[in-house]
Amino acid sequence: MEKIVPIYKKLATPIWLKYSLSIQEAADYFGIGEKRLRQLVAENEGADFLLEIGSHIKIKRRRFEEYLDEAYAV
Repeated sequence: MEKIVPIYKKLATPIWLKYSLSIQEAADYFGIGEKRLRQLVAENEGADFLLEIGSHIKIKRRRFEEYLDEAYAV
């Protein structure tokens, strides 16, 4: 018997192609804990790798990669 999968799950964009990531997605993608990511967001308020959508914070994937490339420690 075939498992029924909702259409939105079949068409989901792969995480490595997304422009911005939620804290949970960024934690999975970059291998950094959610708690530490939230600290980085708080420490870098207004940084170019952050995107605020209402009360939600998204992390711009490519810009955050550039930030991490320059960072000595996270």
